Amino acid sequence: MESLRQQVQALTDTVKALQQQVKDQQTALEKANLAQTANATVEPSPIAGASPAPAAPQFPTTDTSVVAGAPAPPPSASAAATTTTAGGFPTTDESVVASTGATAPAGPESAITSSTSSSLTAPITIGGSRTYMNISFDGMFALAYSSDRDLSRLEVGDHDPQQRGFNARNLELAVDGAVDPYFEGFANIVFLLDNNNNTEVEAEEAFLQTTNLPFGLQARGGQFFAPFGRINPTHPHTWDFADDPIVHGLLLGPDGLRGVGAQISWTLPLPWYSQLLLAVQNGRGGTGYSFRNPGDNGIFFGRETNDREARGLYDFAWEPRFETSFNLSSTQTVLAGASGAFGSNDTGPNARTQIYGGDLLYKWKSPRAEGGFPFVKWQNEVMYRRFEAGRGLDDTFPVAETFHDWGMYSQLLWGYHKGWVAGLRGDYMHMQDSRYTDDPDRQSRSRISANITWYPTEFSKLRLQYNHDFLDSNYFLTERQADSVFLQFEFILGAHGAHKF
Repeated sequence: MESLRQQVQALTDTVKALQQQVKDQQTALEKANLAQTANATVEPSPIAGASPAPAAPQFPTTDTSVVAGAPAPPPSASAAATTTTAGGFPTTDESVVASTGATAPAGPESAITSSTSSSLTAPITIGGSRTYMNISFDGMFALAYSSDRDLSRLEVGDHDPQQRGFNARNLELAVDGAVDPYFEGFANIVFLLDNNNNTEVEAEEAFLQTTNLPFGLQARGGQFFAPFGRINPTHPHTWDFADDPIVHGLLLGPDGLRGVGAQISWTLPLPWYSQLLLAVQNGRGGTGYSFRNPGDNGIFFGRETNDREARGLYDFAWEPRFETSFNLSSTQTVLAGASGAFGSNDTGPNARTQIYGGDLLYKWKSPRAEGGFPFVKWQNEVMYRRFEAGRGLDDTFPVAETFHDWGMYSQLLWGYHKGWVAGLRGDYMHMQDSRYTDDPDRQSRSRISANITWYPTEFSKLRLQYNHDFLDSNYFLTERQADSVFLQFEFILGAHGAHKF
């Protein structure tokens, strides 16, 4: 018995010794990880004013059609030292002002996307090793003058300058993060000040998106911009001009076409980039402008609206899109797309709306580009709307009409020197004239715009823009012209992810 007791005691001592060894190894590993993280601090932004927190590990995603704020893994100590002593401000080519430390994704823009060093600011990251959340803030302001005293009638976008003097129409708080290995979440909350300096808040986007569906599929659900054309899915701070193209604001709405719904996309298994998308949204309210929109005080295009509930799937807004891209050479890329939006509108019990769109983008970047410069970008969009304007609530309007409206814009950007971009844009909007419908938004018009933008760093920009507007006469309005000048200035706090090419 004594021998057995000694053997049991020996085994107990052995187990205790092994447990202590495991604890010592875990402690050593934790100290090593902390030391590595401390040595891998990235150079802080000269604007942010504080050293950012290190980025936590995250779940990989291959999506390039959303604001993907996925930072790169922390660099080694030697890499951090190299970044600190390099001294330059790397300006990425994604809408020029976007800041990201992630490696550029493979896609239609891969042939002309230059590699950049790690971002000067890491995202504000909350969470442990299995989840993260990035937070950034974008402030965009404008000083405006116009020969037209009612600038809000001249500018068609809700985030455009709306009055002479100072404007703060787009202050954006952006949040994104990995939910788990299967989903990621995105949200953009916009604050704007109206002409009386009252604050308005918009839940511009807030949606959940899959990260690893098979067969090139991806699903999205929540509040998001419809995948229609080039301008609509993007946020105003990524635009190349200080205001919205006329055709976009008058056909898809001053807030853009967006709403609560779901979307599925499929990247086709082809040697070049091609993608099919289909979204379905409520299509209701001001963000469903040409659809189930009750209008201002219950009036849209002069008619008392129904403001009805959905009676079936045909009352939702259905938005298909196809886009494809190919490289003409190692420095040239072309992207073309076709979009649609179909649903009911509130001007009659059975009134319908159909919108069709086509877009074309060409981009060239020099093989000796530095930070994305020099480059040339030519972007075009055309839209056509068939709008069945009914007789309003209880047939109160004297006549039902079908409007055939169409418009387009074409803009050319020349990044002629690092940080400097010159732009020229032409807009045209044809509204079908009517002897019955008296609405200032149904006035045909055109515009010529020219601007120059300076990006001191990827976290700030200054833009000077000039517009000349031509408004045509119709049965109710006389023709007129107007001149406007905008000085736009913007800053970014935190790491705002790269936007869609």
